[in-house]
Amino acid sequence: MTNTLAIALGLLVLGGLGIDAFLTGGAGFKFLATKLIDLLDWIAFWR
Repeated sequence: MTNTLAIALGLLVLGGLGIDAFLTGGAGFKFLATKLIDLLDWIAFWR
C-alpha cells in the first residue's frame, strides 16, 4: 500500500464518519462500534 493510497483511504473513512455524525448524529458509528465490541468478545471466547 502506498502512502497516497493510505491517505486517501483514511480521508474516505474520516469523511464517512463526518457525514454520519452530521446526518444521523453518529448513530451508524455507534452501532458499528457496539457490533465490533461484540465481535471482539466472541473472538476472545473462542480463543
